[in-house]
Amino acid sequence: MVQCTQPPPLLKLPESKITELKDDENHDSLPKPEKRTRMHHIERHRSCVVTLSDIELNGLQPPRLHQTIDISKIPGGSQCSLHEETPTDTNASHSFRGQPIGTVAAVDKSQGAALNYDQVFMRDFIPSTLAFLMKGKHLTVKNFLVETARLQSREKIGQGVMPASFKVHHCNPTQKTESLLADFGETAIGRVAPVDSGLWWIILLCAYTEWTGDNSLAECPNYQRAMHLILRLCVLEGCDTSPALLCADECSMIDRRMGIYGYPIEIQALFFMAMRCALSLLKQDSDADFVNHITKRIQALSYHLHTYYWLDFLRPDDIYRYKTEEYSQSALNKFNAIPESIPDWISDFMRNWGGYFIGNVSPARMDFRWFC
Repeated sequence: MVQCTQPPPLLKLPESKITELKDDENHDSLPKPEKRTRMHHIERHRSCVVTLSDIELNGLQPPRLHQTIDISKIPGGSQCSLHEETPTDTNASHSFRGQPIGTVAAVDKSQGAALNYDQVFMRDFIPSTLAFLMKGKHLTVKNFLVETARLQSREKIGQGVMPASFKVHHCNPTQKTESLLADFGETAIGRVAPVDSGLWWIILLCAYTEWTGDNSLAECPNYQRAMHLILRLCVLEGCDTSPALLCADECSMIDRRMGIYGYPIEIQALFFMAMRCALSLLKQDSDADFVNHITKRIQALSYHLHTYYWLDFLRPDDIYRYKTEEYSQSALNKFNAIPESIPDWISDFMRNWGGYFIGNVSPARMDFRWFC
């Protein structure tokens, strides 16, 4: 992870490039070939936000494909409360008492009410939060962290689970009473709770703290407890002996087939980064044993990934010679991988240099596809 203490400098483009960008309605930054054949028409839904301040400063037209969801200030005036400045985005049809909280997945109303694209998704909003931080719009990110921490599950399901998404619910339109409804998987594919939302939340909290230099949010007892709940849920000791994080089928949504029960590589990467971020945010003197446990888990997970997920030119030959159903500490086939499960394309795909991390390693099931 690359952490920047100062915003990156603005790049100055040549006049020819600026003209190309203005003429290109898609604003692609990569150079285009002279001849390009479009095979499929892809409809794109934008989720980034243009606020009213941007319109006034830059003379832009009100955006048609952008929306903002707002939240109210938290009462109490404690160190965990929101700042007093209140952006006024009058063009946002989704609002919650005047405070920005995030971006909805899409605003295409032709899909009907069956889809949940009118919600703010935890994982989908992460790239937008990084853009907000770089543009100096820290309040939106802080509001998002505050409200998702308040929506964190305490009793409904496992303590510490962060919602996959949330939306504004208009309780009484006449009295203009609103509330936030969290989705913990009730409307998801397969009706499963997300395993990655809490990990993303910790990473975002660390990014916000590092970028803004504001430690008050991370040091607040409520957010220290939120991190504890998330990590304790992930490192909970059970019947699993692997240092990797077990992920039920469909708990992590990625553009591939279902049936990924096990230890997918993208969840292990998030788990590793979330623990690293938590070590920099957790108060060392509050729970020294828990911090020490996290430190050991990071070391074990790093060794596990580099040892069993890495595939190079020689590794398939070793797997071909594996014996199945081996016992004892000296067993070579640790996860009972079946040699016949190695796909035929591996021999043609691999080169005699380098390698990659495979997609999943679980007992008797190895996903040899690559995603990075």
